[in-house]
Amino acid sequence: MTASTTRRLMLAAAAASALPAWAQTPGEKTIRFVLPNATGSGVDAITRAAQPALAKALGHPVVVDNQPGAGGVLGLQQLARSAPDGFTLSVVSNNVVIFPSVIKSLPFDMPGDFTPIAIVGSTPIVLVVNKNVPANNSKEFVALLKSKPGQLNFGSGGNGTILHLAGEMFLDEAGATAKHIPYKGVGPMVTDLIGGQIEFATVALPSVQQHIASGALKAIGVGTAQRIAAAPTVPTFVEQGLPGYVMEAWFAVLAPKGLPTADVKRIHDAVVAAFNDPGVKETMAKQGNTIAISTPEQAATAFRRELAKYAQLVKKAGLEAN
Repeated sequence: MTASTTRRLMLAAAAASALPAWAQTPGEKTIRFVLPNATGSGVDAITRAAQPALAKALGHPVVVDNQPGAGGVLGLQQLARSAPDGFTLSVVSNNVVIFPSVIKSLPFDMPGDFTPIAIVGSTPIVLVVNKNVPANNSKEFVALLKSKPGQLNFGSGGNGTILHLAGEMFLDEAGATAKHIPYKGVGPMVTDLIGGQIEFATVALPSVQQHIASGALKAIGVGTAQRIAAAPTVPTFVEQGLPGYVMEAWFAVLAPKGLPTADVKRIHDAVVAAFNDPGVKETMAKQGNTIAISTPEQAATAFRRELAKYAQLVKKAGLEAN
């Protein structure tokens, strides 16, 4: 090998090492979205709806890996421990900024151990009851709760999740009490709700839309400020006499801490492209989701702001850290 050939090879190797791992890896390598949510959750429905468009925009196959253990903490821990190379990402909900207020010893710092890519949008929260519960609106349901203080059971995807907090905030606003039953995920909880093992739940609309349409569940009200096009017949709690009850879940894309700036931009651009895909936009609208994609910088600021906001809500709801 001549000196000039050796020099060219060394320069080529140096140039390759200067590129992010993303650019050096063949398109067959899979990008894994670790979801700290169970199959059947709102975040799961959103991610799977966008999965083909994300794969196209990212230039790699995308798989969804549900890791709902410990209310989602295990999935987030796995993400935090992953290499910051752009091949392990996550779609998360407000749960991630509630956990520091309700869990004493988190195995990660939020948001310090992560790289926020974007707040992608919001999804409505709806209060649903088993079809046999003798209530069809907020007034009737609150009256039922007050006639049986602490006797009705409500479910959530886990202690300290946005759905748990939404249920507690509803009870606080209504001046009623009920027993909280935490599940290992939204899917199992909805199964029990339909089966009558629990009476009600506050859930993300996408996870129960089909059950409301089939009549298996009854929608008492939606936690948005105004009615939504995806469920125009479901009244808000504001219009039903609970003006202080406005609760929505947002969802965001996260990566591990230390993701190179070039990869942050690349992934952010892909998220924008995927959620602006006409098919994805149509599905998001049908699910009731509002898409409003932030910049990475705005997402980082929002995470810090939401940490403080939910710390106050947790205190108001009387939840204790455990």
